[in-house]
Amino acid sequence: MKRYKIILSLILVVFVFQLFAVPGGAAAQSSGKDITILFTHDLHDHELPYNVQSDGTVIQVGGYARLKTAIDSEKQNAPDALLLDAGDFSMGTLFQTVFSSDSPELRLLGQMGYDAVTFGNHEFDFKAEGLAQSLNAAKSSGDKLPQIVASNITFQADKDGNMDSSLSDLKKAMENYGVEDYTILQRGGLKIGIFGLMGSDAASDSPYAGVKFSDEVESAKQVVDVLKNKEKADLIICLSHSGTSEEASKSEDEILAKKVPDINVIISGHTHTLLKEPYVVGNTIIGSCGCYGQYLGSIKVTQDSAGKWKLENYKLEQIDSRYSDDPGITNSIDKFEGIVQEKYLDKFNLKFNQILAYSPFNFTDISELENKDAETTLGDLLSDSYIYAIKQTEGGNYEPIAAAIIPAGTIRGSFFKGDVTVADSFAAASLGIGEDNISGYPLISVYLTGKELKAACEVDASVSGLMPDAQLYMSGLNFTFNPSRLLLNRVTGASLTNANGETEKIDDSKLYRVVASIYSGEMLSKASSKSMGILAIVPKTKDGAKITDFNAQIIRDGNNNEIKEWQSVAEYLQSFDKVNGVSQIPDYYNAAHGRKVAVDSRSLADVLGSPNAFASWVYALALVLVALIVFAVVRIATRKKRREKRRTKKAG
Repeated sequence: MKRYKIILSLILVVFVFQLFAVPGGAAAQSSGKDITILFTHDLHDHELPYNVQSDGTVIQVGGYARLKTAIDSEKQNAPDALLLDAGDFSMGTLFQTVFSSDSPELRLLGQMGYDAVTFGNHEFDFKAEGLAQSLNAAKSSGDKLPQIVASNITFQADKDGNMDSSLSDLKKAMENYGVEDYTILQRGGLKIGIFGLMGSDAASDSPYAGVKFSDEVESAKQVVDVLKNKEKADLIICLSHSGTSEEASKSEDEILAKKVPDINVIISGHTHTLLKEPYVVGNTIIGSCGCYGQYLGSIKVTQDSAGKWKLENYKLEQIDSRYSDDPGITNSIDKFEGIVQEKYLDKFNLKFNQILAYSPFNFTDISELENKDAETTLGDLLSDSYIYAIKQTEGGNYEPIAAAIIPAGTIRGSFFKGDVTVADSFAAASLGIGEDNISGYPLISVYLTGKELKAACEVDASVSGLMPDAQLYMSGLNFTFNPSRLLLNRVTGASLTNANGETEKIDDSKLYRVVASIYSGEMLSKASSKSMGILAIVPKTKDGAKITDFNAQIIRDGNNNEIKEWQSVAEYLQSFDKVNGVSQIPDYYNAAHGRKVAVDSRSLADVLGSPNAFASWVYALALVLVALIVFAVVRIATRKKRREKRRTKKAG
């Protein structure tokens, strides 16, 4: 009995010791260390507030002056908070026009107190040369600047060891600015390692970058190893311009978290995802706060006694009229607006906030469309503007345009009820740069056969469901399609509408004039490879020769100036009938007009009828496979019967 009492006493001593060592008897005790991470991504030069639709109401959100006030408010409660951005801080508004010469983006981020940022694919829109100039302009300004971290950019020399001059200049500019693979920050007694990455999809969206991007997972493994084992970082944060997706196989940052589990926090940019709750993959927390500065993201993590980081709080703070404008940021934005006017808009004889037209209704933002296959009035207006601008430019020498084409991926803004300004028209079609090194993609003129026009319709009907950015909006070219038909064989009818509004049958062998931005024209030529040669689209010159130099197809005015994509929109907006001197967007653009019509029928005749060459091949292959299966089944059944007959004879 005495022995049992001794054992019981020992058990009680151990229990009491554990009770005091670990409160609650089970959970690990907090180390008392925590950190708040404030973050943005995909700001896209939205320095000024902009309109969005919320529950049917248009509200004004964003703007750096309000964002700065929100940041300061958060830092009152968390003075050691980090402020980070995961890329695509440039390209999207008129401020991008002085990206190379004045670098307003980096200078404003520095003024707002950003600790570290990474590059997104759009930082390379003005090619290696433009980014190099931007970095040098930022550095030479003498302004406070954020640290840039980018760990998987590689500069490749040719076989002789020589590097293109623009790449060499970018490499020097990055060294001059101080771009590093990673940075170490000391905050609240913690050593925090931060590194940046460009994801695979983002890399593919920067065809003019010149640099190469090494595998993001392998690059992350190398940097994390250094941060963990050499730098002895307490917390590791990745600024990832990769993004997430509802499809697991495409959710790059979730894949990254699984394959590099020592990353504690991922700030996820590129896909413009708004995560109302963070993803937690293993021990990695993934946050994403949408785009354009509508929200300021906040992640607070706490370290337990075992050194593990746990999510304590996650929130997205909407930047709206509740926040006042920070005077310092407002003053800086005003100065940059003046620079944009002087260096860019004066070339077009337009003013930053000049009213171009009045809209009696809201246009639906392309990104907010519920039915991605549908015609949209914004796409109608933008594509119509191409034809109008070229008619005005060419005058008496105008050659009829059969179709104007614009993909959803290049439409970056929308119009709302009320005044539509020069800044609004630029934001709607803001991407790229021309051969003239002036911001804005130029329009080009190419020629396609009637058969290729139908293939363009098929690209829209079949490919856009898989790649929403490839959805096409067209002026002059109309088609119907059945989404229940075989992929790449969905178009059931296509026709042209001429300048008189009359319907014309498409001649497969005839060459038709087509207008698009230079980017869109080059992408059309890649439809063949993307569809394994099934949808062959080869942009041609007027004499039918394959285009090898798209710059030679740029449409220019009488002074040899490029006609910019956004410029055509501005001109068209001013062309409508006026009320009190202000152009009024006609009610025509408040409804669809049958340019793209889905007729979903699942009857056998509608699904299988009138197959194209690709569908005929697939159906023939299917019939052969069915025949082989039937043959195999019959053969097996015959052999089985023969064996049974033999057994019966032997048994008899």
